[in-house]
Amino acid sequence: MRLLIGTLFAFAIAAVVGLGATYFALTRGAAFGALTIGSWTARPKTGTADADPYARATIARTGQLPVALGDGVSFTAQTDDSGKLLDGRCDVVLSGVTPAARFWTLTLYNAEGGLVANSVERFGFSSQEIVRHADGSFEIVVAPRANPGNWLPTGGIERYALVLRFYDTAVGVSTKAGRELPMPAIISRSCP
Repeated sequence: MRLLIGTLFAFAIAAVVGLGATYFALTRGAAFGALTIGSWTARPKTGTADADPYARATIARTGQLPVALGDGVSFTAQTDDSGKLLDGRCDVVLSGVTPAARFWTLTLYNAEGGLVANSVERFGFSSQEIVRHADGSFEIVVAPRANPGNWLPTGGIERYALVLRFYDTAVGVSTKAGRELPMPAIISRSCP
């Protein structure tokens, strides 16, 4: 009887630890084969047949269709360049240039992966509509209050993520190349 109780107890502990670790990996994004440049992280193999089991489980859990490697790559940022979580009550500035790509989009998502509701119904920018400086660089202000120029409203939510998708680009084809690619800097400015 003591052996049976001990075995059941050990099985219960193993199940809790195993399922907890799996849940943690799926909700926090296990970084197998990740390409990190500054605050931006991409998982180029997620849209391929070589995707790891955690990436496949995350796709099944969220229902989000990944960008296929032949089509492009998707980078996500949840922190600024200093490591501070992106806060929708603060002004955050994305500035700089992007790697060469035929087309790119920048979209703001809430913590659950949905678009952020806002009064102007602006959910992102594309490379074709962005206002640029004379040298080709740009600046996008992500903030709860209106700003001149490229403004992406946060709706005042507490946490959000930025997703920068590049289409028809060489970025991500080889994870060894690209760590020095130009990615926009993310700097938090003012918080109320």
